[in-house]
Amino acid sequence: MSASRSADIVICGAGIGGVAAAYELAVRRGLGMSQRIVLVDPLPPLTLTSDKSTECYRNWWPGPGTTMVRFMDRSIDLLEEMAEASGDRFAMNRNGYAYFTAEPERAAGLERAAREISALGAGDLRIHRGEMSDPLFPEAPYDKLDPSIGGADLILDPQTIRCRYPFLNPATIAALLPRRCGWLAAQQLGMWMLEQARDAGVELVEGRLTSVAVESGRVTGVELVGPTGAVDRIATGTLVNAAGPLAPEVGRLAGLELPLFNELHGKVYLEDTEQVVPRELPLMIWCDPVTLDWGEEERAELAGDADLAYLTRPLPGGVHFRPEGGRDSRMLLLLFTYHLDALTPVWPPKFDPWYPEVALRAAARMVPGFAAYLGGRMRRSFVDGGYYCKTAENRLLVGPTPVAGFHLMCGLSGYGIMAAAAAAELLGASLTDAVMPDYAAEFRLDRYDDPAYQARLARGEFASGQL
Repeated sequence: MSASRSADIVICGAGIGGVAAAYELAVRRGLGMSQRIVLVDPLPPLTLTSDKSTECYRNWWPGPGTTMVRFMDRSIDLLEEMAEASGDRFAMNRNGYAYFTAEPERAAGLERAAREISALGAGDLRIHRGEMSDPLFPEAPYDKLDPSIGGADLILDPQTIRCRYPFLNPATIAALLPRRCGWLAAQQLGMWMLEQARDAGVELVEGRLTSVAVESGRVTGVELVGPTGAVDRIATGTLVNAAGPLAPEVGRLAGLELPLFNELHGKVYLEDTEQVVPRELPLMIWCDPVTLDWGEEERAELAGDADLAYLTRPLPGGVHFRPEGGRDSRMLLLLFTYHLDALTPVWPPKFDPWYPEVALRAAARMVPGFAAYLGGRMRRSFVDGGYYCKTAENRLLVGPTPVAGFHLMCGLSGYGIMAAAAAAELLGASLTDAVMPDYAAEFRLDRYDDPAYQARLARGEFASGQL
């Protein structure tokens, strides 16, 4: 490949993963002034997926092992450091998560999972049964970052739940509230990291990666096509695949088939004009499967359509929402993923036209008051979303590959916002031969070469930890 210029490191993808990688390498590891680092993307930074989720974070992750808890704890540590360094630029809070159920078996499952995750290192579990001997419930200032709040509170007394959340389905019998959790402004986080990286010497180039030159098993350069169609060739010995949902495609350019697939996840912006719920809430998650409440004619019409009949049957649990925009806002973010087909990503993504109504009807099983917005009473909703690029066991890919110089920082699924800082730290350590935490091996591509790991996958040992 005849190159017009050269770079020490090329990072493909200016989403939250690529931007975090640029920040880690240029700023935290100080490479920006001594090495040429180029960040490439055909779209503006943080466009495709990086702000399309709930923008939440949590250290509350299932096993096997302590890997995900320790990894996310480290990432949250780094996020808190950046929040302080930036002067709270991205409004990180500790508002928490809350999982709810109305089913006795699921309540018992919540308790089992809570005990297991607490034992993995996610913090103390406080169980509240409505008795005088119950532990204190630590209250946190809303929309603030209070690092002292951790562990989780499991409420097994329905009356306590009704007092705390009177708008919930009255059948709710258990609530699990992990506390080292909350949300932040993903766009502002990414832009702050990008500004710091560019100030430290990172170059942002608009272009689509179309070719990766590999000679004798080693990366030697890349080819980009710019917005005008001009071809730009960059000689480099190090390429980082941080291309988000396009990571499988970038892998193929280097001759690698990566174990990744994409799911489409959408979110609805709902204006709570009737103030059905208060603003001071955690991320609210309904664990139980839901059967949507249709009128007789609607149900008959849907049942008669082979493509829509599934909307009359039980749909998976996991519908969730949170307040968006601060105390003076009336906006809610509402998410419900009711089919998980592997898809080829397209831009912009396309959502079912009925997605807002389905999501709202599902949420009304958790908060009956949301039914006030059905039947044409919901103001026109805005739907946004993106692709979750993930592995089968929903653990990211970070580190080297069989192609020398071709490194991965992808497969961050729906947790890229919370994981990017620690993932970038692993990447930086790998590229600079620094000391690695022992969990780093759990995220390398070569884990799939281990027959014992493949056997664990076949046995279904890994919980996805999605929601």
